[in-house]
Amino acid sequence: VVFCGKCGCLMKRGIKERSMICPSCKNTVYPKISPVVIVAVRNGNELLMARNLDNPDKTRMFLISGFVEIGESLEQAVKREVLEEAGVRVKNIKYFGSQPWPFSESLISGYTAELDGDSTIHMQEAELACATWVKREDIPEYDTSVSISSCLIENFRSGWTIKE
Repeated sequence: VVFCGKCGCLMKRGIKERSMICPSCKNTVYPKISPVVIVAVRNGNELLMARNLDNPDKTRMFLISGFVEIGESLEQAVKREVLEEAGVRVKNIKYFGSQPWPFSESLISGYTAELDGDSTIHMQEAELACATWVKREDIPEYDTSVSISSCLIENFRSGWTIKE
């Protein structure tokens, strides 16, 4: 149930587009979309993997991701998120693909990148339960029908290499 922010009436779904329209004052509201980046960081035959503190799945690890800040490019967000969460720098950032994610009103842009410099992880303990470099052969198969994160992980696991 959604009420109009202008007049308080119950809003109805738009017929021609994804929107909510107030039948009383005609106020039209569109879904908010928040940009998010996710990145598969490669260090030779290893992939940077992490698990958020609030992730209910304690058996699987995923990739570094985060919301894009105002005034920040997607590539800048990739560099910032990896540095903030894992304490490492990246280079050779390449676009992989995107996925809408309705649970957080997000559009996720996926990237691949390479480690740039020291591989020592300095994990952001306020956000992550763990972060580590995982060897390709130690990564289990991921279901790629679920998320772009799984697609990026499976892409690396099945032999992805970055071309110079």
